[in-house]
Formats: sequence, C-alpha cells, structure tokens
Amino acid sequence: MTLKSVLILVAFLAVLYNLGAALFYMVTNQSASGRTARALTWRIGLSVGLIVLVMLGIVSGVIEPHGIRGGH
Repeated sequence: MTLKSVLILVAFLAVLYNLGAALFYMVTNQSASGRTARALTWRIGLSVGLIVLVMLGIVSGVIEPHGIRGGH
C-alpha cells in the first residue's frame, strides 16, 4: 500500500469516526447538541479536505485516474 493510499484511507476513516461520534452524541445525550454540531463540522471539514487532496493529487499527477467512464 502506498503512502497516498494510506493518507486517503486515514482521512476517510476520520470522516467516518466523526460521523459515528455525532450519531452517538445525538442518541445518548439530548443536551449534547454542541458536541454533535462540532463532530458534524469536523466531518464536513475533513470531507472537503479529502476532496481537495484527491483533486490536487490528480492535477499534480500523483494520482492517476483509472479511466473507467460511465454511460458506455
């Protein structure tokens, strides 16, 4: 597994962790709306960061798309 794959996997797992944490806070403690909002804010930020990271990787040539096109 290459370094770029590991970075993408770690970022994706962080997104999933924050999504799960937000669900946990929402279900277990109704008064933890601040913690839920903070976890969801982190999830959105990490998701945007992951998308930007992948786009920069494609533009710089570090990541090469596999060439499968839809609609054919």
